[in-house]
Amino acid sequence: MKNLSRLLLAMLLVFGFNANAQDENNPWKIFIGTNAVDPYPVGEDAPLGDYFDEFFNATDHYNILPSLSTISVSRYVGDGFVLSAAGSINEIDKIGDSSADDLSYYALDGTISYSFRNAFNGPSGWFDPYLGVGGGYTWIDEIGAGTLNGNLGINFWMSDNIALTAQTAYKHAFEDYLPKHWQHSLGLSIAFGGTDTDGDGIYDKDDACPDVPGLKAFNGCPDSDNDGIEDSKDECPNEAGLAEFNGCPDTDGDGVPDNKDECPTDAGLKALNGCPDADADGVADKDDKCPNEKGPAANEGCPWEDTDGDGVLNKDDKCPNEVGTVANNGCPEVEPTEEEMKELNEYARSILFETGKSSFQKETDGVLKAMVAILKEYPQANFLIEGHTDSVGAEQTNELLSDRRANAVMDYLVANGIAQDRLTAKGYGEANPIATNKTAAGRKNNRRVEVSLR
Repeated sequence: MKNLSRLLLAMLLVFGFNANAQDENNPWKIFIGTNAVDPYPVGEDAPLGDYFDEFFNATDHYNILPSLSTISVSRYVGDGFVLSAAGSINEIDKIGDSSADDLSYYALDGTISYSFRNAFNGPSGWFDPYLGVGGGYTWIDEIGAGTLNGNLGINFWMSDNIALTAQTAYKHAFEDYLPKHWQHSLGLSIAFGGTDTDGDGIYDKDDACPDVPGLKAFNGCPDSDNDGIEDSKDECPNEAGLAEFNGCPDTDGDGVPDNKDECPTDAGLKALNGCPDADADGVADKDDKCPNEKGPAANEGCPWEDTDGDGVLNKDDKCPNEVGTVANNGCPEVEPTEEEMKELNEYARSILFETGKSSFQKETDGVLKAMVAILKEYPQANFLIEGHTDSVGAEQTNELLSDRRANAVMDYLVANGIAQDRLTAKGYGEANPIATNKTAAGRKNNRRVEVSLR
């Protein structure tokens, strides 16, 4: 009893040491199987045999109860260490080559063991050898004694929870009346007890989303739309999409994901947030009031009008209903420039009349048309048409001829669209020569028409 008390005290110390539960997957394990007791190869004189003598002679030396005869409960305590409590029954009918009288066998044992699983194949490997040491109490018939035990075993994990377990233990009795012996066991181990808050089959320790059911492929995190992208990385977690768009769909296939596509059902341009631009004017059709005509965004996609057709768009034309010039912001010039007056007079001086008459020679028609074009550019300007002659002939006659010629030019201009109230015609005869009348060339220059502003 003294030795039994010591053994029980030692077991209490073992189970109390570092036995606080840690958050590990499947910290609990139940083992159920059968055991074989062999008192023979224990290093004593015959009939008990030397150590390991005929150690594997199961047929002749093993005492096996043909039933479930051993059970243990284990608790993982961290860093590869496991605490176990086991109970077993058996019948002893042979000791080595000698027979026994069907002696009853009972044992209660406690063990602390260390797993070498990580060293061989990592924490999820199938091969899990272990070594253990502990103590217990064994009864053969009514004779009982404490034992010091050393264990060697292997778990062959067939899944995360189920393993085939084989173990052999050497039990050294504290009392001489209880024989030392080997006890072998074989059976199934079932691991359990891991916390899985969301019930997705992934324990909280390994579950990146422990409160939400998820997939093993995503460490327990969900993929609500089943597009292969976990919700935490999916910008559209409720719509199946593409990885290139962070889980969002692209319904119209224009390369702009729906969550950024302002026109998700119409293929469009990235530059316009996925909207089409039929007239390619840079204004999306949905915002373009003239989707089939190019126009600036400032005019809502429509081209600017030029009501008066003067080449200056209405937006820039200060006189949109009057033909004007670019230089004058679309408004008509009030008066021609000095350069333009010079050009006008070059035309005027080249007008040819029939000799002594006010009728035009045929080649003058183009010159007169050019004058009409210039005057039309200045609808608000008024002009004086001047007629001049050389000094040949009577002065009065020359004055009358120059007057008729000035009026002939004015009549042509009026007939071709120039308002009559803008024009005045006057003949000056030979009064204002611009060259000498003593030479033919001088007299030719003096026979002329001039135009001036009035």
